[in-house]
Amino acid sequence: MIPRKEEFALVLDFLPHGKSSEATKEPVSQVIGELNFTLLEVVTRTEVQLLQGQRVYIGRDERKEIDHIKGRINYVDLTSSSQKALHDVVHEIVNKREVDFVAFLNRAGPISIRSHMLELLPGIGKKHLDAIMSTRTAKVFDSFVDFHSRVPHVTSIDEVFTQRIIEELRGESKYYLFAKEPKREESEWNR
Repeated sequence: MIPRKEEFALVLDFLPHGKSSEATKEPVSQVIGELNFTLLEVVTRTEVQLLQGQRVYIGRDERKEIDHIKGRINYVDLTSSSQKALHDVVHEIVNKREVDFVAFLNRAGPISIRSHMLELLPGIGKKHLDAIMSTRTAKVFDSFVDFHSRVPHVTSIDEVFTQRIIEELRGESKYYLFAKEPKREESEWNR
């Protein structure tokens, strides 16, 4: 399957004068893609002011707010404002893409003989896994509300997904279910 490119992103932080550590002073924003949760740094058009959480087009066609994409960044490259905004913005994306995450709950399968994809979600152990599996076997889930009504011991599944995605963005995962694996520095590969 060909990975789809990010078309839209949500703003985490807007730096109208760029980063103080860079020689070129241009308006920069840190954004997160809606599709693959890709962290990007983009150069904003000079006449544009962006707000935290604002949705912007970053696709290949003409962009209204974004001049160009500087490149992918990692969690450690985020400003403190971006790191603070990350939870709320990821949570918003998860809720907007509820259909995709419910489909994951309905299709998730084993990773190996001993572990299951659902167990990679924070707070989901063997007991919760058994409850989810037996419930979805009877009837697939059709929304987060349906999931909560039928599997009441798992609190706030949208928050569970949000925590998992942030864990992946931090580079703390062995498996990447929702976000692209963070780019690694060459020296990290040679360890």
